Amino acid sequence: MDGRDIGTVVLPDAKVKIFLTASPEARAKRRYKELVEKGMEVKYEDVLSEMKERDYNDSHRAIAPLKPASDAIFLDTSDIGLEDSVELIIKTIKENI
Repeated sequence: MDGRDIGTVVLPDAKVKIFLTASPEARAKRRYKELVEKGMEVKYEDVLSEMKERDYNDSHRAIAPLKPASDAIFLDTSDIGLEDSVELIIKTIKENI
């Protein structure tokens, strides 16, 4: 299960909690590419700005703010693709069960 408050609010007693992250720039590049492939006219700078704004809003909201659980394992996928990210997640789960 994934989501921005799963490990802290929804499933606080999960055996393995992963805080999956990537730099705003890496996430914006991925989102920009996705939107362009859908035929949308967007600017990378706008996608990046919206990404940063969403991150700020999510981490500063009063109810269930975006934050890692104290026992979460951090995985940064800034420099790897989807398939490698999936492999890393599976490996991490197996190593921590």
